[in-house]
Amino acid sequence: MDGARGRKRRGETSGVGPHIAWGPTLACKGARRLDKTHLRFVGHEAASSVLHCFVLDGSASMLASLAQAKGWLLDSFNRLARERSDVALIRFGGDRAEVLFGPAVPRWWNERWIEPIGGGGGTPLPAGVAAATRLLDQARRRHASQVRVLWVLTDGRLHDIPSRPSAADRVVVVDCERGRITLGGSERLALAWGAECVHLDEIARYELGTEQ
Repeated sequence: MDGARGRKRRGETSGVGPHIAWGPTLACKGARRLDKTHLRFVGHEAASSVLHCFVLDGSASMLASLAQAKGWLLDSFNRLARERSDVALIRFGGDRAEVLFGPAVPRWWNERWIEPIGGGGGTPLPAGVAAATRLLDQARRRHASQVRVLWVLTDGRLHDIPSRPSAADRVVVVDCERGRITLGGSERLALAWGAECVHLDEIARYELGTEQ
């Protein structure tokens, strides 16, 4: 009998398949039905890494919703800090967009990034999306297997719909529109992008998708 028989040859596996990294998998899946395109596995580069990029509309028309949106952002920052996920925060309003935080793991005093944010001016969504596109493209170059989730919080008062950032694995549009007469701009944006859409009033019950 060959003494080598029964011994595992170099390069052979034990027959156990790769382990699913559930945090990144659920972050990529979100509220959708799980399929194989969402699966992320332990052992890949940055397999446990998730980047949540939040893009906040700070225009004048958002003033009625801004406090609630900021409260949810603060809760999300605190939760993602515990999970050691990367976070970025972009604010757009007036005629420009600016990166206020990240990408980095928020570790302490998250209020300092969120509470000072005010509202005013127009709704330059293309500028906010352009800033997110640059940030997400850079993140993809650094960590190709990182799951990148884009959250856009806006009341949808926009004239043009920019292209969806190609580096985003998942996009959620948070509809912040108020009033008896609504224009539905956030829903149109989500439809054009093939994104999820949830209203701000329901966001507290909406899973970030980072835990089982």
